[in-house]
Amino acid sequence: MTEDMSEATDALVQIEAELERARRRLQLTLDAAGETCGWEWDIPRKRFVADARFAAMTQQDPLTLADGTSPDRFFTSIHPDDLKRVKLAVAGMLAGSEVLSKEYRLRRNDGGYRWVHASGQTILDANDDPLTFSGMLVDITEQKRISEQLRIAQSAGGIGTFEHIVGYGTISVSEQFCRLFGLHPTRVLPIGTLNDLIHPDDERVIDLSDPDALQNDRHIEFRVTRADDGAERWLARRGEYVDDIKSSGRRYVGVIFDVTDAKRTQESLHAANDALAKLAQESMRERNRVWNNSRDLFVVLDIAGVFRDVSPAWAEILGHDPDDVIGRPIVDFVWPEDVDLVRAEMRKAAENVYNDLEIRVSSIDGAPRTISWRTSREDDRIFAYGRDVTLEKEQKTILEQTEAQLRQAQKMEAVGQLTGGIAHDFNNMLTGVIGALSLIKRRIAANRLDELDKFINAATSSAERAAALTHRLLAFSRRQPLDRQPVDVNGLVTSMEDLFRRTLGEQVELLINLAPDTWKAVTDHNQLESAVLNLVINARDAMPEGGKLTVETSNVVLSASDLAQGETLKPGSYVVLAVSDTGIGMSEATIEKAFDPFFTTKPIGQGTGLGLSMIYGFAQQSGGHVHIYSRVGLGTTIKLYLPRSFDEGASNDAALKQEGAPPRGEGETVLVVEDDNSVRILVVDLLKELGYRVVEAIDGVQAIPVIEGPGRIDLMVSDVGLPGLNGRQLAEIAISARPSLKILFITGYAAAAASRADFLAPGMEMITKPFAIDALAKKVREMLSLRS
Repeated sequence: MTEDMSEATDALVQIEAELERARRRLQLTLDAAGETCGWEWDIPRKRFVADARFAAMTQQDPLTLADGTSPDRFFTSIHPDDLKRVKLAVAGMLAGSEVLSKEYRLRRNDGGYRWVHASGQTILDANDDPLTFSGMLVDITEQKRISEQLRIAQSAGGIGTFEHIVGYGTISVSEQFCRLFGLHPTRVLPIGTLNDLIHPDDERVIDLSDPDALQNDRHIEFRVTRADDGAERWLARRGEYVDDIKSSGRRYVGVIFDVTDAKRTQESLHAANDALAKLAQESMRERNRVWNNSRDLFVVLDIAGVFRDVSPAWAEILGHDPDDVIGRPIVDFVWPEDVDLVRAEMRKAAENVYNDLEIRVSSIDGAPRTISWRTSREDDRIFAYGRDVTLEKEQKTILEQTEAQLRQAQKMEAVGQLTGGIAHDFNNMLTGVIGALSLIKRRIAANRLDELDKFINAATSSAERAAALTHRLLAFSRRQPLDRQPVDVNGLVTSMEDLFRRTLGEQVELLINLAPDTWKAVTDHNQLESAVLNLVINARDAMPEGGKLTVETSNVVLSASDLAQGETLKPGSYVVLAVSDTGIGMSEATIEKAFDPFFTTKPIGQGTGLGLSMIYGFAQQSGGHVHIYSRVGLGTTIKLYLPRSFDEGASNDAALKQEGAPPRGEGETVLVVEDDNSVRILVVDLLKELGYRVVEAIDGVQAIPVIEGPGRIDLMVSDVGLPGLNGRQLAEIAISARPSLKILFITGYAAAAASRADFLAPGMEMITKPFAIDALAKKVREMLSLRS
């Protein structure tokens, strides 16, 4: 009995020593592993001890676990879904199982879960009864995350993984590996099952002809017939051998992936290459046919401009044998006047992929031929295609000459039409003037003075009509003098409203829609009044049965993209004045001719045909434009575009006309320079009657001595269109001699005086012929009053 006790004691001591060594090893392992923790479960005593890291990982009190507590504490914080299987595994260990290896989840402080791996073993006593259950817990959350990412990547990328240990007839595979073969997902597959699915003519995924030999680790591709749907797919295998730690052997780790689409693309590419090769051969034959048979020029040059090859057409078009051309520079064949151009264009051709140029090339007979070239550069060669356009250029020149002759003929026709219209209207007006004056002369000779006013009024009316006709002609030709100032367009339309209503009558309804924020326009106030009244009258005449007439104003800003090609308007800000009617409308043919001089749709005697042409010329001269929008039976809208004024000061609208006798002079001296005798006599006599001292001159030659003389001159009245020195040049001389001298220009037409702002300097004014006597008298008095 004593002997048995001694043996038992020795065994217990040995067991305790081994246990102590195990504890030390465990502690060293735990200390070395920052993410591991350990526990020890005394099975007979039902006492559970764990380190501080175990307590932290399972959210328990480290002192309680260090001092020992109930074994139930092992299961604290385990995920409910994992708890049952962990308890079953631990129960097995308590019943005598020797090894524990489980992965499960533990709850974290933030409510989430971490993955851990528990590995432990049971130490048995001499009777093989469980004595101690100890082990360690490792945080594998990051490993699980990476493993899951790898699984997702393999699935998304269609990559399956496998491992094969040399000598084994099975391989470990991933889920994606199984899917690629059309098999149900599993962890281990017999190699024979896989090889049976591979095409007989292709290499095996694992060659079992010599099971103990190393596999060929080349990259291979093979066809498989999928087990699930019978589809044939191409798979590729890649991998390498690594040392197997557990078996001390070699392990092949590899991947497979589907390359069916790539193989099909490759097959299509091979087919395309074969077709391309055939096409290239045919293209070469076609190129040779084109090269040899084309009547256009084909040449190949190097970067230096030396011919390396030319087509046979060179001889046909230019007469030079191709063999005489090859090897020579292009400038040897270029027309001398185009040599510099060719050198510059060759530099462009060498720098750019494509280039177009047109040069003259000398033919063998010495005559130039115009060749239009298109060049393309590839590496150090320039390929050029040339077409002989000599005949086309000659025909183009002839066509341009013919078009110029046609335009001249059309111009002369228009001039003839214009001249005929002017002659017709002026003859009517002159008949009224001459006839009335002749009757007045007869009545005076017969001392019959009772009805002279009737004939005087008739002559005056005819003369005023002639003046209006001349005014419209100047407006059409854009040569009328314009006093361009900021004009309040809304104010102008409002001031004319009563005039519109009297002109329209009761059958036409007048609507005036004026935008309250309408800008001021830069234009001539009087000319704009005339243009608007003309538009209103035209609109009234287009509604013989009555209707609605609308006058509107608005602002518009036009960009380059808003303007049609060929549009005379420039991008900018404009005031738009629109006059619309609900009348008979215009056809496209009528709109095209609407601005032509003397074109009218009114009956003979009811219109001169110069109204719209005058408006068009006025708008163009003002820097604007006029547009017609019309449909037959629906009505017409005419929009007048005038440039915006950026001067926010008061507009220079026309002053109200003053009634009464012409103002008289106070003995001031006026120099009158006019080459027309009738006009000069009229002006001189008028000024003398008004009390002025008058000095007269026919032209600048006679006027300069007076200007430079010692006599007094308060005002110079000068025609603009004088022979020799014109009125503006004479004014410069006069101002140099007499800086304070005021100057009044009188003009019927002068191109330089078409814009008052550009023509007149300070101290200068202008009055347009024909003018009323009272208007001249008032202007003279006004200028002299300002001088004083």
